[in-house]
Amino acid sequence: MSPPSADPPDTGIGSTGIRNTGASLDLSGIGVNFGGLVALEDVSLAVPAGSVVGVIGPNGAGKTTLFNVVCGFVEPSNGSITFDGRPLRPKPHQLARRGIVRTLQGVGLFRGLSVLENVMAGATHTSDAGFLSALFGLPRSDRDERRLRAEAVARLDELGVADHAGAYPETLPYAVRKRVALARALVARPRLLLLDEPAGGLSAEDIEELAALIVGLPARSEGACSVMLVEHHMDLVMQVCTGIVVLDFGRVIASGTPQEIRDNPAVAEAYLGAEVTS
Repeated sequence: MSPPSADPPDTGIGSTGIRNTGASLDLSGIGVNFGGLVALEDVSLAVPAGSVVGVIGPNGAGKTTLFNVVCGFVEPSNGSITFDGRPLRPKPHQLARRGIVRTLQGVGLFRGLSVLENVMAGATHTSDAGFLSALFGLPRSDRDERRLRAEAVARLDELGVADHAGAYPETLPYAVRKRVALARALVARPRLLLLDEPAGGLSAEDIEELAALIVGLPARSEGACSVMLVEHHMDLVMQVCTGIVVLDFGRVIASGTPQEIRDNPAVAEAYLGAEVTS
């Protein structure tokens, strides 16, 4: 009997020849309690394939807890999660192989590794050899290492920072480091990308460029992905999101299109106020 074949690489093209636009995520009735504190209560939301869905709300609303539930860092007390229609019980060490990748509020890059090596590190789950073997001087597959390097360079080039491949992150401007962190996430070939406050610390010009990048993620030729976004910068949220979910005190108080959220009095009272105007 022939051994089972390995899963084919995700090229972004489905079996029908139609380009994929990422994976779908559905959360139903999610509840999280920390002792006597209710962090999330009956939270339901959907991230359809090919969408960019924003999760907003005031500090302490439960946004980070919700991300941590999706990533498996927090186990909900009730509720269920499905990923592409299949039940998901997320485990942090298995997320990348499942096609779920999360960026951090900061940049989270490794000191002592070059920009290129940082990005290569994001793809190690696709290989049994390569980056780690090269880093520690272990026997390795040269072809595998070349593939990882080529993919990392391609992602850096896509985000306009390939010229910094040999630099160390601590020597670079914050906006460049943010792009490197996003390149590291994309080299992991996510089908669902969780962006945790990607606009934090960026200038208005940098945010405009980030918005263009996020809008294009579900239609990337090099592996499309759906996006779930937590962000305080309302201009960015309104510009890039196809749908928005608003949390307040751990509950969903509104969901809808950006215009519907903009016009919702409960949202304005809870969070937006005068920050978002027409």
